[in-house]
Amino acid sequence: MVLQVEEYASADELQDGDRELLEKAITARSSAYAPYSHFEVGAAVRLANGLIFTGNNQENVAYPSGLCAERVALFHAQSVWPEIPVESIAITASAEEFAMTEPVSPCGSCRQVMAEYENRHRNKIRVIMAGNGYLRAINGIENLLPFMFMLEALKKPGGRKAKG
Repeated sequence: MVLQVEEYASADELQDGDRELLEKAITARSSAYAPYSHFEVGAAVRLANGLIFTGNNQENVAYPSGLCAERVALFHAQSVWPEIPVESIAITASAEEFAMTEPVSPCGSCRQVMAEYENRHRNKIRVIMAGNGYLRAINGIENLLPFMFMLEALKKPGGRKAKG
């Protein structure tokens, strides 16, 4: 498998739709609730109908109870428009205590959620990841999660079919 990654020196090199999505993610990042890590993440999701939903990370003193920006945005979008495919997502982060030299990429749980929505809607999601200075973009979650966990791997021959 050959992974396909696009790299950009700045947001100015992005197409207008990608740049708009990134700007929405940056705005969402500004209201992240990250009092413990001080690692603020913003995400913006565009659905195939053109609507954009944003999210930011929400931490909790009981760490497993928090949620990543990507999943906040994805779950919000799909809870309102469950039959509309996710077209793209932009992710950005800032941190007071860390030197971020690479574009921020989604955690494994967020990658798996993206894989689920890609599979559900049978469309590839464009993922735009921003960092200090430059950006990366991929088309299709298999470029971030090449050996993803999928329903087909769980099916027994002649077994029940999943809904959806």
